[in-house]
Amino acid sequence: MSDDLLIHPAAEGDEGEYTAGRHGHIKSFVRRAGRMSEAQQRYYETMLPKIGIAYQPENIDLTAVFGRQAPKILEIGCGMGETTARIAEAHPENDYFGLEVHVPGVGALCKLIAEKNLSNLRIGNHDAVEVVRDMLAEGSLDGIHIFFPDPWHKTRHKKRRLIQPPFVALLASRLKPGGYIHCATDWENYALQMLDVLGREPSLDNSVANPAPEALAAALEADSAAGLAGFAPRPEYRPLTKFENRGLRLGHGVWDLVFRKR
Repeated sequence: MSDDLLIHPAAEGDEGEYTAGRHGHIKSFVRRAGRMSEAQQRYYETMLPKIGIAYQPENIDLTAVFGRQAPKILEIGCGMGETTARIAEAHPENDYFGLEVHVPGVGALCKLIAEKNLSNLRIGNHDAVEVVRDMLAEGSLDGIHIFFPDPWHKTRHKKRRLIQPPFVALLASRLKPGGYIHCATDWENYALQMLDVLGREPSLDNSVANPAPEALAAALEADSAAGLAGFAPRPEYRPLTKFENRGLRLGHGVWDLVFRKR
């Protein structure tokens, strides 16, 4: 990657302060302190030194970090960690590197790792753009999960969405040939943007049939994904969350997208 700006120039004063990264990029999150429970605080303090991967402005060797040869999968935005831990527990043959900026979520995931005795899951508490850009070598990942990223649903905030062409190009460069990017969202407008952006990345192929260009253009214009091709069935490894189940019962949509590196 070049030193071009990622996503957009950093901005201040719009829904909080956004600090520029090393080359300047907009933050796709607001770093909220949040309130940690006593258990989250305890596990954060005791577990993170053991299973945390601290940010550093140079490449790391994930094989050395995990101590074995195994598929390496990055998850961006672990939330409170339930899904991340369930996936790692169900697939001990893979190694997972989860990134989360909000400290209570990191503490909660530390607790789950300890309770489930997960040796195949590590955590990073840092901006995903900087971690991917500075720490992960090209062709080092077998998969990338981005489940329910912040939709930034107001029109003036859509530039802060994580799935933008420069970041997708960066992510794709870190995948091995045949590796995948799996995104999921419950915001229809964001699903359409994901399909458009991922479909424009020349190094990626959709795992299912792409929509015809005119059909995608019409869907974007209408802001409706109804009947549109290009979305994948939910892979079995992505479990349904309680929140997602509740939304589905209420008739809300959920869209999965799986693209593979050529």
